[in-house]
Amino acid sequence: MKRSLLILLLLLPVLLSAQKLASRHTEAILAVMDMQEKAWNQGDIPTFMQGYWHSDSLKFIGSNGITYGWQATNDRYLSRYPDRKTMGTLTFTILHLEATGPNSAWMAGKWHLSREIGDVGGHFTLLWRRIDGKWVIVSDHTS
Repeated sequence: MKRSLLILLLLLPVLLSAQKLASRHTEAILAVMDMQEKAWNQGDIPTFMQGYWHSDSLKFIGSNGITYGWQATNDRYLSRYPDRKTMGTLTFTILHLEATGPNSAWMAGKWHLSREIGDVGGHFTLLWRRIDGKWVIVSDHTS
């Protein structure tokens, strides 16, 4: 009994530290999502794209298959959403966010575009990584 209590007391600071770290990671990831939502709603795709890993290894998976790389993903957004009318107003709903390691997490959620030309929406799964101290989306599966 004493040994179990001692182990618990020794592990408590580690567990509390891990909890604080997870909380900071969650806040940082949600801040990126908030930035993306605001940028989109201002018609600012370049700022929206700051939430993605600026790498040829970025993957965007949509109904037409996989788009590889940051530039190709950026070009995809620009061609599919050429103006504010098409972009509409974006709302994200986060359904689940889970750390998968000290520098990685996955998220599931819903997206919705309110538009004069007709609303659209769906679901997404995002794989996040902390790269160079910044949380970025490295894989986006949106449908």
